[in-house]
Amino acid sequence: MKENLNVKKDYPIADKRPELILTPTGKRIDEITMDQVLAGNVKIDDCRISDQTLEYQAQIAESAGNRQMAANLRRAAELTGFSDERVLEIYGALRPFRSTKEELLGIAEELEANGAVQNAAFVRQAAEVYEKRKKLKGDK
Repeated sequence: MKENLNVKKDYPIADKRPELILTPTGKRIDEITMDQVLAGNVKIDDCRISDQTLEYQAQIAESAGNRQMAANLRRAAELTGFSDERVLEIYGALRPFRSTKEELLGIAEELEANGAVQNAAFVRQAAEVYEKRKKLKGDK
């Protein structure tokens, strides 16, 4: 079911629409309790945010007039399918002087191939800006 949330009726989501918040493993937010953790029924993957929850948060931000926050949340949603280690590697590669233009474009291709099209566009833009500003690996 496609929801369309807004800040006036749905925020905070955890209080007003808790049935919408599911972890990537399908657990509801009310199933994540200390008792369930101690009983061994909650694993680390049960505590991760899902791409759908981030999309709901983006809708809330957009309805409040914060388009930039909504865009950031949608880029974050795209990255939920990547391992934490890979996200940190990409983050490191995006730092000035850490990557060649070709390396950044390779990351963009990887992101796009895995459905992270907004992030791919962001990395391509970074590659172009770094090239213009002489911030690529080897430009020192």
